[in-house]
Amino acid sequence: MEKIIDENKQGEFLTLDAKEGNTKKLFIESYGCAMNFSDSEIVASILANEGYNTTQHLEDADLVLVNTCSIRDKAEQTVRKRLEKYNAVKKINPKMKVGVLGCMAERLKSKFLEEEKIVDLVVGPDAYKDLPNLLNDVDEGRDAINVILSKEETYGDISPVRLLSNGVTAFVSITRGCDNMCTFCVVPFTRGRERSRDPQSILEEVNDLWSKGFKEITLLGQNVDSYLWYGGGLKKDFDKASDIQKATAVSFANLLELCAKAQPKMRIRFSTSNPQDMTMDVVKTMAKYQNICNYIHLPVQSGSNRILKEMNRQHTREEYFELIDNIKQIIPDCAISQDMIVGFPTETEEDHQDTLSLMNHVKYDFGYMFAYSERPGTMAERKMEDDVPHETKKRRLAEIVALQQEHSHYRTKQFLGQVVEVLIEKPSKKSDAHWSGRNQQSTVTVFPKENYKVGDFVNVKVTDCTSATLIGEAIGYSENN
Repeated sequence: MEKIIDENKQGEFLTLDAKEGNTKKLFIESYGCAMNFSDSEIVASILANEGYNTTQHLEDADLVLVNTCSIRDKAEQTVRKRLEKYNAVKKINPKMKVGVLGCMAERLKSKFLEEEKIVDLVVGPDAYKDLPNLLNDVDEGRDAINVILSKEETYGDISPVRLLSNGVTAFVSITRGCDNMCTFCVVPFTRGRERSRDPQSILEEVNDLWSKGFKEITLLGQNVDSYLWYGGGLKKDFDKASDIQKATAVSFANLLELCAKAQPKMRIRFSTSNPQDMTMDVVKTMAKYQNICNYIHLPVQSGSNRILKEMNRQHTREEYFELIDNIKQIIPDCAISQDMIVGFPTETEEDHQDTLSLMNHVKYDFGYMFAYSERPGTMAERKMEDDVPHETKKRRLAEIVALQQEHSHYRTKQFLGQVVEVLIEKPSKKSDAHWSGRNQQSTVTVFPKENYKVGDFVNVKVTDCTSATLIGEAIGYSENN
């Protein structure tokens, strides 16, 4: 799920919930994972109460914020280029304030503010409620920085402003932080320990979205399967909970069922899952409710047991196969996607072949594949040498991408001649005469517009496909419409 989102470049979307009477303009961009996008909506909501409405025009902004990602070096370099652009505009508009939010803010706090002096404020992922105070600090000439990680903050009491929304799909954040100390990952250090949000506040947000016309939600967390509500507190402290707390605790499978029953016609997705934490209870709940989509993003990272151990992944290749086989037995048409890291320290050609053979066994519907990028502060950076040559990484990545394209095409071809339910999200990128949406398995599907509209559930007969897209013709509304 680590793809860059730049919400200011999607012109067909609108910002919902602009507040009447607000006179100041906020320009906000998000890079990295979907969690960052969701966080930006929380930030926009907090600042709406401080007199800010969002704008898509950088030059008009009183406040410019970039929500950042530290997961790969490329994402950090992209953000640095954007900061240069902001500061060029700031020379023309000296009153404009520039701030860095999110994971990079936590990691590069003093560098941005004190050494390079390229921003006015630095705000970590758990400190967004402090933004009004920090903006006052800037006005009064003080350093404005808060990157303290919280053990309680879930933003469950904030109703997000839906930024540049299509009015159809929305993210609902259910957990924050991560306790899985994968050696390649910076998230536990930038987002803190794992804690879950009160299920009641989640259900209220889901019901509110339905009342506003949204048709699909994605329950979001660094590791959704770890969701565990027992009245508040960190997941790692659950063993200290009282007997009553343990007896009434809400697991991810429980939460999924609560959401599915609350709005039976609303499509429900979730991301991201972790193989070590995913239980059959979750899969059985998916099978039980028609409105929970048959799609699981299940990052594996490597097909080699030796590399998985070096990564501190708490699953083996064999355990992963067993999980996949159990999922397919309970939900035969469930789509599975992957995250894969190529060229992790010490990766040999044999390890690489193990990854290719794992992919051949699973035949993923799609995936997100990257060459290893050493991240400062991680265990891998501290203890391991980045010893796989760049050219070797490049070649191995190309082989993995090529194999994934082959498997993606194999999966899309399974839909030929079938009728699939598609939720229309937007016009097709390639043709104004076609709609684009996704089926239950999250495969993009395009078809002629006719008289249908965004937000309609439509049955589409698939007549053709590429490795990434289904092509078809609408044959009528689905029963969910």
